[in-house]
Amino acid sequence: MEHAEDAGVYRLRDDLAIIQTVDFFTPIVDDPYTFGRIAVTNALSDIYAMGGRPVTAMNIVCFPIRTMDVKILREILRGGLDQMREAGVLLIGGHSVEDNEPKYGLSVTGVIHPDRVLFNNGAKAGDHLILTKPLGTGIVSTALKGGLADAALVARSVACMTTLNRKAAELMAEMAEIHACTDVTGFGFLGHALEMAEGSGIGMRIRATEVPYFPGIRPFVEEGVVPGGLIRNRKFREKQIDVGPDCPDWLIDILFDPQTAGGLLIALPPDASVELLRRMHAAGIDEAAIVGEVTSAPKGIIRVE
Repeated sequence: MEHAEDAGVYRLRDDLAIIQTVDFFTPIVDDPYTFGRIAVTNALSDIYAMGGRPVTAMNIVCFPIRTMDVKILREILRGGLDQMREAGVLLIGGHSVEDNEPKYGLSVTGVIHPDRVLFNNGAKAGDHLILTKPLGTGIVSTALKGGLADAALVARSVACMTTLNRKAAELMAEMAEIHACTDVTGFGFLGHALEMAEGSGIGMRIRATEVPYFPGIRPFVEEGVVPGGLIRNRKFREKQIDVGPDCPDWLIDILFDPQTAGGLLIALPPDASVELLRRMHAAGIDEAAIVGEVTSAPKGIIRVE
């Protein structure tokens, strides 16, 4: 908790620890089945970010049972269960309450060897930074609510939000050189990168043109069709961002976009980063990219070029 870790870790014995996390939220898509899948993907991500394997989960449900058809709830839970099965996670219970607005998520328990836990601090000067998923889910969700996003863009965003970070975490676990990892969620790419920088006592240089994002979202950003969370993220952190003269303002907004079920941000030595990226591309994680490097100074500052 001292440096905003993704989840809590408790050592059971010298060769086994459990990882615990909880996450739930309101619907961000219209289809209840898809919402269930997204919510589960998002909740499991914190376990993957720490290098662990999720094993059990409990449902967290809020639902307006008197005003909304119970079939909607069944579809949410079906989507969540299907996603848990894909992840190899066993649903062992849960809790529900009546609420005016539907909400869904999970409490998750994972396992890991205590010596293999990955933290969001530990990045070292000279490390490369890998991002495993494209940015833009918050912007697309906002455009969808306004009836502005086309079907192809929404489908791409949904595909990203329902893709587990399982394969990326498994590939990380095969390598001994990972120095730090976190997942990119509500604070946006730059917000979570700054947490990593602050916890590690380092700085970062990000090559903005190398950061993957959904094609077609630039017009929404330029027209102000962005989530409120993006604006809050930027206001909170912009003093720690040194923007180069060639980096456009709309791209900085994308880098602050709050993500749902976003990718992993990984810090590791240059040679290892090339090998891990090769393995990820071979495994079908096509949009994973090396997006920058860790610098020794200025500490707690990210230079975006």
